[in-house]
Amino acid sequence: MAHIKQAVSSEMEYSMNQLPLNVDYSGKVVVVTGAGGVLCGDMARAFAQAGAKVALLDLNEEAVTKLSDELNAAGFTTKGYKANVLEPEMLEEVHKQVLADLGACDILVNGAGGNNPRATTDNEYQHEAKEGQKTFFDLDAAGVDFVFKLNFQGTLIPTQVFAKDMVDRKSGTILNISSMNAYTPLTKIPAYSGAKSAISNFTQWLATYFAGTGIRCNAIAPGFLVSNQNRALLFNEDGTPTARSEKILRNTPMNRFVDSDELLGGVLFLCDDKAASAITGVVLPIDAGFSAYSGV
Repeated sequence: MAHIKQAVSSEMEYSMNQLPLNVDYSGKVVVVTGAGGVLCGDMARAFAQAGAKVALLDLNEEAVTKLSDELNAAGFTTKGYKANVLEPEMLEEVHKQVLADLGACDILVNGAGGNNPRATTDNEYQHEAKEGQKTFFDLDAAGVDFVFKLNFQGTLIPTQVFAKDMVDRKSGTILNISSMNAYTPLTKIPAYSGAKSAISNFTQWLATYFAGTGIRCNAIAPGFLVSNQNRALLFNEDGTPTARSEKILRNTPMNRFVDSDELLGGVLFLCDDKAASAITGVVLPIDAGFSAYSGV
């Protein structure tokens, strides 16, 4: 009987070792744009903890240097680089530095993006607008242009630079960051909604274009997270939810916001060449059910 138990135990151990999802990125070089922010900083940290060498790119050099120092002190291999995702020549120089410091890019996370107040209305509906408030007709063309450039070209240009490494080796993964806005536009933020919709479309385009090269391209669409940038929109000074916050939760089946670390499982899964080997062109909602609910 002891012999049988040992045999079963060995068989179970063998089976478990063959599971497709094994979070081990040892030997991989991961490039993360927007790594100076909270969400992409967490993603960079997760890849480092999983054994990857991580290049942290951000316009805020101080932020990525601080994160890199923190991770390196913990025994991981990372380096921070000042980078503007809208400047091809600057990115080409950073690419050369990454090649020399860490090696060729295996995984590119296009995390740089954001909105701008100049491309945002003050009211959800035109008929509710009050004198002095910014309506659709007051949106600043330069602000709208900035939002589209930052989100769309800020994904396209880094891909042009770093995906060359992947084409040469006939393998690699690109992960873009879409949004709930891409499914249904949110009120007040037309430019950001349109730009993120373009990211979802571009993800599918890249997946098709690179299909014969061994490169996969997917995206995640984060749900509503509470951050320093949107905290005032979601909570009053006394900590109670705002009307906008109540609308969000009312239309979220799990009746809660998403935590930033809840994005990491989807990120690590989609970038895993074994677990997600046949997955490309997918935009994965991580949204506590928001995109699945019709409101009735």
